[in-house]
Amino acid sequence: MRPLMLLATLALALAGCEKKSAAPNPTEQSPAGQAAQAAGNKEGTAGPSAQGAQPGAVAPTDSDTILIGEVGSLTGSEATFGISARNGIELAINEANAAGGVKGKKLALRVYDSQGRPEEGAQAATRLISQDKVVAILGEAASSVSMAMAEKAQAGKVPMITPTSTSAEVTKKGDYIFRVCFIDEFQGLVMAKFARENLKLSRVAVLTDNKSAFSMGLADVFTAKFKEFGGEVLRTESYSKGDTDFRAQLTAIKQVKPEAMFVPGYYTDVGIIARQAREVGLKVPLLGGDGWDSDKLFELGGSALEGSYFSNHYSPGNPDPVLQSFLAKYKQQYGGVPDSVAALAYDAGRVLVEALKRAPDTSGPALRDAIAATKDFPGVAGRITLDANRDAVKEAVVLKVAGGKAEFVTTVQP
Repeated sequence: MRPLMLLATLALALAGCEKKSAAPNPTEQSPAGQAAQAAGNKEGTAGPSAQGAQPGAVAPTDSDTILIGEVGSLTGSEATFGISARNGIELAINEANAAGGVKGKKLALRVYDSQGRPEEGAQAATRLISQDKVVAILGEAASSVSMAMAEKAQAGKVPMITPTSTSAEVTKKGDYIFRVCFIDEFQGLVMAKFARENLKLSRVAVLTDNKSAFSMGLADVFTAKFKEFGGEVLRTESYSKGDTDFRAQLTAIKQVKPEAMFVPGYYTDVGIIARQAREVGLKVPLLGGDGWDSDKLFELGGSALEGSYFSNHYSPGNPDPVLQSFLAKYKQQYGGVPDSVAALAYDAGRVLVEALKRAPDTSGPALRDAIAATKDFPGVAGRITLDANRDAVKEAVVLKVAGGKAEFVTTVQP
């Protein structure tokens, strides 16, 4: 894929007045340039576009370019999410540029690393709005980071689309904030219903991350719905992001003899939790949400995850031609099967591109209204209609861990 524009030169005056520790490193380049770098990255690590960029690098901002911002966890414990999102977004931007751009202009990305931290995400959003003057922001994957960013985007009247932040609180930040994924209320309902109706479970326990809005929100909904469906939640335990020893909580849960354990965390924790659960003699299936979705999950959890289930946004096994075309293009560009973060990030980029085409101009209010009008959009992770709360109304899938991979089980409609 040929480069669409050259990397911008350093703005030395800007670099001289900027504190390197005060903001994430910018990684803006042409979409094609980013794709080339990302293709050489190993999953879970940050390549040159995350680490090698110089503070003060600026994007071309001439009249022939529309600048879009992106924020993701390119480094840190959840780097696979950020790298997957970056891949999906730049693939969507590359396609748009190859088709002639928007309104006769090329699209360019400026990417900042949130490091998976809300404060870094907020700083990145502020910089994109006040310094880089982007027309819109794509990101973040994690709800906690997205909420910090959303406050800045709303105040600056710059539309923001998160690919995968499922906490209902994210879009409540204001009318400039959107998402292309389902929300925790739906995901919690899906897993509670699946546990009761499909798995015929009556007694479960819950282990949640008390520092994650995503994890706590999903746990709350699952608990309420499981009880509503006639089940019993025997015990709820919690941990904090960054913990590595979960044996005390798991031992306490083992004592109440649940039939399954709901663990709505991220893959970085879930894999370790699964291993330690088996170590303490807790042999029941684990249940979870889309935070599990990463190949790293199976590396971390190994056989301890066999027979567990989690909800997700899509399954590569779906024969839908739009999805299969995306899978082929993604594999050609990045050499692997995209996870749900990559698929939803691709959808977020495409939703934004289509809104830019429909909007009379690229001002915040005009673009906000165009995004809000998205109806029945053919996303690779399901058709997308944005409701009055700017949340996507779409289906979910349930996957089972079997043979060291996730297999499709069923689809649940909203």
